[in-house]
Amino acid sequence: MQRKLSIVPFIVLAGIAVLGVIMPSVPNPTPEALEAMKNINSGDTAWLLMGSAMVLLMTPGLAYFYGGMVGSKNVISTMLQSFIAMAVISILWVVVGFSLAFGTSIGGFIGDPTTFMMFKGVLDGAPWSLAPTIPLAVFALFQLKFAIITPALITGAFAERIRFTSYILFIVLFSILIYAPLAHWTWHPEGFLFKMGVLDFAGGTVVHMSAGWAALAAAIYMKGRKSAEHKPANVPFVLLGTGLLWFGWFGFNAGSALGAGNLAATAFGTTNTASAAAALAWIFFDSIKGKKPSALGACIGAVVGLVAITPAAGFVTIPHSIMIGFVASLVSNIVVDWRAKTSLDDTLDVFPCHGVGGMVGMIMTGVFACVAVNAANTTGNGLAFGETTLFFTHMKALVIVSVFAFGGSFVLLKLTDLISPLRVTPEEEMEGLDLSQHGETV
Repeated sequence: MQRKLSIVPFIVLAGIAVLGVIMPSVPNPTPEALEAMKNINSGDTAWLLMGSAMVLLMTPGLAYFYGGMVGSKNVISTMLQSFIAMAVISILWVVVGFSLAFGTSIGGFIGDPTTFMMFKGVLDGAPWSLAPTIPLAVFALFQLKFAIITPALITGAFAERIRFTSYILFIVLFSILIYAPLAHWTWHPEGFLFKMGVLDFAGGTVVHMSAGWAALAAAIYMKGRKSAEHKPANVPFVLLGTGLLWFGWFGFNAGSALGAGNLAATAFGTTNTASAAAALAWIFFDSIKGKKPSALGACIGAVVGLVAITPAAGFVTIPHSIMIGFVASLVSNIVVDWRAKTSLDDTLDVFPCHGVGGMVGMIMTGVFACVAVNAANTTGNGLAFGETTLFFTHMKALVIVSVFAFGGSFVLLKLTDLISPLRVTPEEEMEGLDLSQHGETV
């Protein structure tokens, strides 16, 4: 059965390879594109190339972060789920993903899949309208790294119990039907959330809320592990992963300024400050509850701060980022405690940390966003400045995105399960996914 299921993706990959040969790919820029390319700035381009590499590094960082938290017999499988996302989504993005997210808008809901199919017109196209100083190819590759890490984030929710082949199918469906539409709604100038005035600087809505709600759907649909008690396999792995994530997040957020200027510096500062505040708040709050300040707690807190500042990074001041990190850390900490008292088996608390962290960040953007920080903010100042339009716009968008991401992900989980069973057998689960799925051990 496993061998039969492997034939289909192999044939699909072979077909894509053939398509890449027969489709025209030699750059042939139009006069209009050549004229637009005169605005390309080498400093901005260099920063975005570096930022793209930094964001890609976050996915191996996530592999270490998650891999250190699971039980010792599931370390390899958990880490591989992040690494395989780099391969799967990279191919999918070239074929159709970039087109769906940033292609010619169809009603503000999705991009025309033929716009950049097989990266047609990407190497020789005019720069993206909101990134006029960098080549279109650099913008496309920068956005690819966001598309890679989003489904990888979900893996923490169903760790230690998902079949590898089913996971690959799910992330393909999720990327096409959940991630790409959200990216189009939020970041495309014709997207309906963009036109509403929703501010999401680097992916609090598109990345973290979508992954968080998908994680909750997965935890509910797949139910709990047979033995939900486990000891983290390697806390130093978690520390290493946190360091890689924190470093890469500067590319994630400061890179989303789409240039090497003052806005990038602002996003860099808010990112670091919010993460620091959240890490401290987590361990101090744990101490108040009678717990010892742990490495795991500090790492989780730091990541929650990074999540929460993501939508706000280029719209708020550095002092305000302290409050954003602080509040997000407390709220996520409380939700983690609540989740632990329920039967919900979100293995690595993806929803409490990424989903809730992303929602807190979206709300706090509506509170602290300041037009003086970023002239691209045409919606208005946040609630803290006495204006209400942005805040209520974000509350409306929060409901829309939550319903779409949760409901859509639940449907995709069911569809995946019908095609290829999601869960390993009880025997495979007890043996551990490293051996049962991959024939390897730590």
